[in-house]
Amino acid sequence: MRISTSQFYNQNIQTMDNQQSQLATYYQQLSSGTALTTPADNPLAAAQAVQLTMVSATYTQYTTNQNSALTSLQLEDKTLSSVTDTLQSINSEIVRAGDGSLNDSDRASIAKAIQGYRDQLLTLANTSDGAGNYVFSGFQATTQPFTNATGGGVNYHGDDGIREAQVADTRQVATNDSGSTVFLSVPSVGTTPVSAGNAANTGSGTIGRASITNPAIATNGDSYTIAFGGTAAAPTYTVTDNTLVPPTTTAATAFSPSTPIQLGAGMQVSIAGAPNPGDTFSVTPSTAPQNSSVFATIDSVIAALQTPASNNPAATASLANSLTTGLSALQNSLTNVTVVQASVGGREQELQALQTTTQTNSLQTQSNLADLTGVDMVSAISNFELTQNALQAAQQTFVKIQGMSLFQYIGS
Repeated sequence: MRISTSQFYNQNIQTMDNQQSQLATYYQQLSSGTALTTPADNPLAAAQAVQLTMVSATYTQYTTNQNSALTSLQLEDKTLSSVTDTLQSINSEIVRAGDGSLNDSDRASIAKAIQGYRDQLLTLANTSDGAGNYVFSGFQATTQPFTNATGGGVNYHGDDGIREAQVADTRQVATNDSGSTVFLSVPSVGTTPVSAGNAANTGSGTIGRASITNPAIATNGDSYTIAFGGTAAAPTYTVTDNTLVPPTTTAATAFSPSTPIQLGAGMQVSIAGAPNPGDTFSVTPSTAPQNSSVFATIDSVIAALQTPASNNPAATASLANSLTTGLSALQNSLTNVTVVQASVGGREQELQALQTTTQTNSLQTQSNLADLTGVDMVSAISNFELTQNALQAAQQTFVKIQGMSLFQYIGS
């Protein structure tokens, strides 16, 4: 088989071009540290690299979401701790106000102290983060949730929306609790009914806290009214269950301060002093609207402490009833804040666990991606040197072969 000179030259030039191209590829891999410069280098590995890159980006976004959610929950947790401290301070002041040795001036001073705590509580309820988003406003993040209402209590301008963050493939975590949930409601479990006396009572009767004698009775959650009749010398009372349809009222029973009054089959309450005919008292569920707002509860206590009661048995009894009502309702609100804070703490723990898992998975994905696309420097350098030596040898050989011609020997 004869090989022409042009074929020989073309073949050698093509070989050197291929070696030079391979040398350039090795050089690019060494300089970039990446083995896959184009999908053509390894189509299967390139497809796997694309998938791993997408997974890595997803983990990065989850990490961002987890950090943001944890920051929001930590701010809420810190705020709820301050709310708890404030409510406990108010509770202590109400207990102190029940000291029978205090006069109207002393109670007015306590009312001012409670008012200060109440203002502090409103500030906490309007807590916002550094970006101007309010913690307890629901979806209305830029709207101040609470303002004082005329006549006591507050107006809520937020909503019940719960902001959620996607923190894992199949997990969303609530990053807030609405202001209505924290400050305007109480749970039905773990709280107690609220006793109250009618502000229009003229006698010296005072009602205590209701006690549950049989938790299994369904009517423990009903609303009751105790109405006094008979005469001042021989008072009687009836108990009406206002929740039943129609309401049911017991027969008139002779009143004795030493005998608890039965409310249904599973609850009782004691009334001391001397109620007058026409006086009424009530025992309502902790979840009733009049018992749910912590601000309305505090305002009622402040108003009672600011009302003169010295040397007036009816006014003194009314004050005692207001303090009993306030203590019960405030304790229920405090229980609610504790429940919400426990939920926040649980979400914080979950996010911290997810952060660890996500970080581990992210590092593993990045390691897999590096193994897939990274360059084995030892092997790459060896291949580079080998190809470079082969190219140099080919070039030197080609130069010598070019000099092999019969014309060099003709005439010599």
